[in-house]
This record gives sequence, C-alpha cells and structure tokens, in this order.
Amino acid sequence: MSGTESIGSALREAPVVVLVEPQLGQNIGMAARAMGNFGLKELRIVNPRDGWPNVHAKRAAAGADAIVDGARLFDTVHAAIADCSLVLATTARAHDQAKPVLAPEAAVRELAGEIAGAGRAAILFGRERWGLTNQEVALADRIVTFPVDPEFASLNLAQAVLLMGYEWFKCAKGGVLPFVATERSVRASKEQEQAFFDTLVTELDRVEFLRPPEKRDTMIVNLRNIFSRMEATKQDMQTLHGAIKAIAEGRKGPARGGVLDGEEAARLRALLATTGAGRMPDEQGPVRGLARLLRRNTSDAERVLWKALTRDRRFAGQFKRQTPVGRQIPDFVSFPFRVAIELIAANEPDDLTKDRGERRTWLETRGYRVVDVREADVVGDLEGELARLEKNLETP
Repeated sequence: MSGTESIGSALREAPVVVLVEPQLGQNIGMAARAMGNFGLKELRIVNPRDGWPNVHAKRAAAGADAIVDGARLFDTVHAAIADCSLVLATTARAHDQAKPVLAPEAAVRELAGEIAGAGRAAILFGRERWGLTNQEVALADRIVTFPVDPEFASLNLAQAVLLMGYEWFKCAKGGVLPFVATERSVRASKEQEQAFFDTLVTELDRVEFLRPPEKRDTMIVNLRNIFSRMEATKQDMQTLHGAIKAIAEGRKGPARGGVLDGEEAARLRALLATTGAGRMPDEQGPVRGLARLLRRNTSDAERVLWKALTRDRRFAGQFKRQTPVGRQIPDFVSFPFRVAIELIAANEPDDLTKDRGERRTWLETRGYRVVDVREADVVGDLEGELARLEKNLETP
C-alpha cells in the first residue's frame, strides 16, 4: 500500500520509526523487538527489499508481534513522513547539509517537545549497507548521529533503533528504573557490632592470629575499621556472627547438621541396614531419620559422584540422591532411566552387603537396573566410571 492513513490517538505518545528500504526481514524483526523494549509503537517500512509480510521478521521479533503485524508499507520516504511535522534522520556519515546535528539525548528532547505540542514526529533509519541518501536526509529537519568510534562507525539497523528507543524511553519516563534494590534490614546497633567483634577477637586469639603481641592492638583497629566501613545491617551481623562461630566450633556431628567423614558415613549406612529392616521410608522412627542423615552426611566418594551427576550434561537432572523407591533407599536413583546406583565402599560390613543384596533383588523385580560403583574407582577414575554409567543407561 502507499499513501497516508489517519493515525489513532493511542499512537501519538511516541515517535514513528521509519525503516528505509531495509534489506533483511530478520533486521526488521529485531528492530521491532527493540521498539517494543522502549515503548515505540508504530513502525513504517519504505520499500523493503524482500517484500512484506516477511516470515523472518516475525520470527526475529521475539514477541513484538503487534508491532510487526501493525507495520505499514510505503513506496517512498515522502509518503511515509507526509503526516509528520518533525523528522529526524539518523546517520553515521556527514552529509554536508546545513541543518542541526544532534546527539541522541538532545534529539529525543526535541521529539518529546514536538509530541507534547500535538505534533507528529518520526525517526528515519537507512539501509543496512549504506544508510540514507543525501536526498532522503534532505527531507529531515534534524540529523542525529551517535558518538561512536569513527574508525568503526556503522551500526546494525536494530542497534540504531535500540539506541534511539533507549534515549526516548529514558526521557519520556524520567529515567525511572523498573525495579530497585530490595529493602535492607535496619542498620546494626553498636552493641550488636561489639558483640560480633568480641567473638571475632576471642576466636582469633585462640588460634594465635593476633601476634606478635606488640602488633595486636594495631591489628584489632584495622579489623574494626574493615567492619565499620561495611555499614552492616542487623542481618549482616547475625550472618557474620554465625559464620565465625561455625568456623570456630568446626565440624558438627549428624545431630547438628554437620558432615561425616567416609568411615563414619559407612557406619551410618550399616546402622540403617540393621535398624531399618522391614520399615517403610515414610514411617516415623529410625529409617526416616537415618535416611535424612544419609542425605546430609555423605562419604567423600559420594560427594564426588553426586557433583559429577549434577553437572555432567549426560546425567544432569536425571538422578536423585538418597531418595526412597518404595521401601528401599538406593544411593542414587534415576526414575526416567529406571536405574539405581549402589556405591560400594572398601571393607564394607556384612550387614551392609546383605542389605544391598536384598535391595538389589527388590529393585530388579520392579524393573530397575542396579549398577554397582566402587568408591575407590570414583576417586581413582571418575571419567571411566561415568563412561561406564553412560553405557548402562543406553542399555535397554
């Protein structure tokens, strides 16, 4: 189509974007997306090379469908800007024309003033390869250029639209951000700061950090200044206080939520095998509690294997650790693959070996494949064990 049509009042809140002879549908779509980001609603296209409508433009718009669907087609720049009272031409080249040259910030202020006075404003963007011609620039009232490196001044079409859209929206909305930082808790009192600092100094004295004695006072002053500069909140102080206490007290036992070493974790599994016989995992009592402790207290090899299963793209998201399958709790289980992994420790107690055998039988009768993995192999050849596991997953 060509010519002009009446423009709805809803579109008069922002300048019109005019793309002059754009070459690729993808660039039109990306320009429409940039428009949508910054409140530019009306798109006019002059003689697009690949015709219109263009499926590539729709795909590249990434959700800005209303702008693409509402785009109007014109045969000439004259027709595209016929109803406009202020026209700005964007260019990276000096056209030696006697008209004002503006940076984007100044340009959008003129656009805003024109629209506020019930005028109609438009921004011209040229072809991807060589921009606007002298004749097209001559139709504009102002020239807009961007402060870019003169040795590499050419911008992608969508980038140019995005820069102008950004400046327009910032001007129109007063630079207000869509969200702000979450509200911090109230600032810590001096009493709370002192309590934390007393704990810190006490623990540092215990490990003889504040030495030699003649430098102790200076070191304490330096430390205090570090935390004073933080302007810490009450929550900050509580977190730091807890961290210092946790470091000072070291590893906790399972009742305190700590981590067992490999030998302790093996004994815990043996205890679960002995105590949990015949109980369902959801029962109140030893099985449920011990299973929860196993998830929290892993052996070194189990931590290594679990880290690999969660990060390796071959297995990520497919396995769960210490998760009940019926009344059984294998070390790892994949419900999509119906595979259970049993991690075998060296010198495993007889009770634990017997429990694993019963668990294997129970799982296999219900369609699960059980893969035994030795802890020593995980530590010594993790990649080899992962490759072997991948083959087991591929086996029907």
